[in-house]
Amino acid sequence: MSIEVYMNFNGNCKEAVEYYAEIFETTEPEFMTFGEAPEDPLFHLPEDTKDRIMHVGLEIEGTVVMFSDALPDSPVNFGNNISPVVNTDDVKRIETLFHRIKQEGTVEMELQKTFWSKCYGSVVDKFGVMWQFNYYDEDENE
Repeated sequence: MSIEVYMNFNGNCKEAVEYYAEIFETTEPEFMTFGEAPEDPLFHLPEDTKDRIMHVGLEIEGTVVMFSDALPDSPVNFGNNISPVVNTDDVKRIETLFHRIKQEGTVEMELQKTFWSKCYGSVVDKFGVMWQFNYYDEDENE
């Protein structure tokens, strides 16, 4: 069993996914737009919506994260409603990713030792999404 994360954007999904693909050094994203979906005779898709992203997935640190644009009549409200957590037992990787994403973001908590982790930090990226970076070693946490 696994839990997947779906992140929604207000028309800038492609920009966000390309940014995350660069930060996390993933494979080239494969975008599906609303215009590529089969037409639904019961729902008219406005012309200016056809280039919005309907679906794309990225493998980020071993987990598939999915992304989509919202339709203009159903905008996404950003805030603390989603917070991807990158768990790894590689402190150098945490430091690298944290420093990349904070360059255009706002640090909520600098990387530091906490009572639950030897290296933890959080940053809100330029799209308003808060990312948490957490050192986790399965062998140490049994």
